Order: sequence, then C-alpha cells, then structure tokens
Amino acid sequence: MTTIRDVAKQAEVSVATVSRVINKRGYVHEETLKKVEQAIKELNYKPNDVARSLFKKTSNSIGFIIPDITNPFFPQLVRAVESTMIESGYTVILFNSDEVLDHELKLIELMESKYMDGLLVVSNTITKDHLENLTMPVVAIDRVLDKGIPTVYVDNYKGARQAVQFLIKKGCQKIAYLHGPEKIFTAKERLRGYQDEMEKNGLPTFIYPGNYELKASMMSTIRLLAEHPDVDGIFAGNDVMAVGAIKAASKMGYTIPKELKIIGFDGIDLATAITPELTTMHQPILEIGKKGSELLLQLIAGQSPEKKHYVYDAELVERNST
Repeated sequence: MTTIRDVAKQAEVSVATVSRVINKRGYVHEETLKKVEQAIKELNYKPNDVARSLFKKTSNSIGFIIPDITNPFFPQLVRAVESTMIESGYTVILFNSDEVLDHELKLIELMESKYMDGLLVVSNTITKDHLENLTMPVVAIDRVLDKGIPTVYVDNYKGARQAVQFLIKKGCQKIAYLHGPEKIFTAKERLRGYQDEMEKNGLPTFIYPGNYELKASMMSTIRLLAEHPDVDGIFAGNDVMAVGAIKAASKMGYTIPKELKIIGFDGIDLATAITPELTTMHQPILEIGKKGSELLLQLIAGQSPEKKHYVYDAELVERNST
C-alpha cells in the first residue's frame, strides 16, 4: 500500500509538504504542487481519511440517529437526508438507537471523537442538557427536543384532527384510535388531536395500544372489534398500525371500507402496497429530510438559519380504505 512517505520520496519533497498539498493548508510553490500531484497520480495514492480527519478535526461526515430502522418511515427519511448530504459532499453515518438514552449518549460521544461535522437526531429521550457541551451542531427531525434546537417536523396534532374530521364526514360515529408508544412526542400529539376532535363532536372515544407496530396493532384491533363490534372507523397513529388494522379486520370478516373505514398517518410507500390501498395523512418526508439537512449544512458552515423551527402540514391522501 502506497504511503505518504512514498509520495514524498517520489516527488523529492518532505512529508509535511505532501500533507499541505493533500489538506490544502499552507503555501506550496506551484512547481512543487505539480510534482506532488504527479507523484500522487503515478503511485495511485489514496489519502488516509482517518488521518486527515485527525489533522483537520473534520471528517466531511454527519451522524444521523434514528430510533427504529424497522419502521418504514425512517428509511424513507434517511434516503431524503442522504440525497441532500451527498450532493454537498458529506457522508451520512446511520445509527439505530431504539431510543435508549445511554446508547444515544454513547453514540454522540463516538461521533465527537471521530470529528463528525454535525448531528441529525430523532429522539424522545435526549434533552438540551445532553447536548449543551457538544462542539458539533445539532438539528432535530420529526420530534422537538427543545425550543433552542433547530427542528423540522410535521404538525401531528392538526393532522390527527383532520383525520378524525375526515372519518366523521364519511359518516363514522364510533371511531377508535390505535395509539403509539406513550412517551413518544408524535404519538402524544396525535392522540391529543384525536381526543380533542372527538370531544368537539360529542363522540365517544375508543383508545387501544398499537405501539407503532404491525403485530401489536393487529392484536389490539382484534380485541377492539370483539369488544366493540359496532365501531365503524379506525384512525391509526401511523401507517404500519393501519396496515395491521386492515389485516386484522379483514380476517374477522369486516368489509373495508363498507363496514369499517380505516385511515393512517405518515404516507409511507407500504400504504399503496396493500389491498385496499390505505387512506393516510401524508407527511412530506422528502421535504422534511431535505430541510433538516439544509439547516445542518448552514450550521456547519457557521451560518445562522433564518428560523429555527420548520413545521409542515400533513396532507390527506384518500385511497380505498375509506
């Protein structure tokens, strides 16, 4: 393997000179620069990225902490982030945290030791206090960490109310809700939206746990329909749970949407891969990932963003499940 010393020997210069050429730091005479570049080309030398990051205290990479890689929402979000970051010359290094705080804090410590340039994070356990001593900029996506931390997310409360309003307009009077994990920001906001809209319309509530998971939502839907067979609408707090509700209700003999209407939240690709195709409150996942990336790039460059918080609206996409 060719080393920096081999390049220096070939170009008849010092190792320090080759280092200045590679890292573009300090003055190098034009003739010397050409000799070093020629030697690098002839020897097919590839600079050691780790060594360069130690020297420059930067790595042209950012960390992205997500809570659950098995949730289809997050791979789509990661794809959007990667597209923007790659165009700007940055590598995205992905970390799955399962929202375990100790694990998240260790990941952040690792990122700092590797001189990563910034951090994107989806977390419900990290607080401002955990981030106050970081030397790299941070942007939160999907969930609000603190008013002082730049954040990009959707208005979950408003979207949930719109979902319930839509089912009511479709004639539903007994609407159940499958909710996500109680500690998660998005789940709490969507539950609050459901409850407020049902109360506004004087309708009874039926709330069952789904944990943002397929199997859990299937089991809860079976229990829900066994206990309340006259339920005529289900609002699931995410699309994965909505898919579970469709599968469970169909197995129990319900005709969707004639006897039971189901709506989800997120707008993941899976929503169009099932029968019937899922009506959902669609999040602009690509825009959220892009805007979060752009905010982080501004912070890395030492720029002050025009505003710290970007809130998008979820859009109703009607399909065959309602």
